[in-house]
Amino acid sequence: MTRQAAIEGYDLIGDVHGCGATLGALLEKLGYHQRGGVYRHPRRRVIFLGDLIDRGPRIRLAVSIARRMVEEGEAHIVMGNHEYNALAYCHRAPRRLGREWLREHSPRHNRIIKETLDQYRDHPAEWEEALAWFLEIPLFLELPGLRVVHACWDQPLIDSLRQSHPHGQIDEAFLEASVIPGTREFRILDRLTRGTHLPLPQGVEIHSGDGFTRRSFRAHFWAREPRTWGDVIFQPDNLPGDLEARALTKEDQALLSHYGLEERPLFIGHYWCEGIPALPTANIACLDYSAVKFGRLVAYRWSGEARLDANHFVWVRGPQEEAARPRPWEIDFD
Repeated sequence: MTRQAAIEGYDLIGDVHGCGATLGALLEKLGYHQRGGVYRHPRRRVIFLGDLIDRGPRIRLAVSIARRMVEEGEAHIVMGNHEYNALAYCHRAPRRLGREWLREHSPRHNRIIKETLDQYRDHPAEWEEALAWFLEIPLFLELPGLRVVHACWDQPLIDSLRQSHPHGQIDEAFLEASVIPGTREFRILDRLTRGTHLPLPQGVEIHSGDGFTRRSFRAHFWAREPRTWGDVIFQPDNLPGDLEARALTKEDQALLSHYGLEERPLFIGHYWCEGIPALPTANIACLDYSAVKFGRLVAYRWSGEARLDANHFVWVRGPQEEAARPRPWEIDFD
């Protein structure tokens, strides 16, 4: 029997956001143990849903754990918007764009990536290696029986990406084109790693719990026949006033995609869920439960089922563990 044939399932892990010690605790809880500096399980593999970096206190540890597992064949990973943001932030723009960096070093962008750059400041070679690895991470995975993407599975855009990049991995030319609104590359990166955003009415803003002022809201993609904004909103922040009852316009409807119940199980992160993990539909699991914001780092133990089961969620609380002294499961990578 081959090693791959012996695998009984995958443990899919949501947005880590620098909670490296919490990730170690979750892996231990799932039955993974270090051998040769890599977390391993005799019968299972991990799939990371992206957003390893930013915000948390042990970003290098989180990246090191995931990268070592992926490179040793113990895990897969898809790219999150924060890995994409880091690539664009650190990549110089071609002259035709008229700016120095692909992602402008604005106060907001500086603030988002600050913790990551601070923690890698004394390890520049390690950061360059991490960036090179980020560029190798695919935007989606389609494995027997399941699909994985960071924010939104949009079949036409994934089919378009496959035509030029069969394995879902982008290159520098794709990265450069992706920062130009309206390009095919922009649409693919934006939808797969950030999902759908519907614009708020003129003059209306959401003052989000994460400190940002938003003029749009995140919409999900599994409502069969949505009619109002409340049918598709998918974020912790409530819509102001009575906007949940606002009817979806034809323009709104054109922005939405749909993932039907007849499709294979899909796993996503990105959306800052709260509370006890639950399934939005029988074939979709969101695994981002705000680990770095005193929430939970969540995994789903998938063993081939076509209809998902909320009893298969496993989680640890965060980030209390992050303030503790290094634990035995932490990797010494200095």
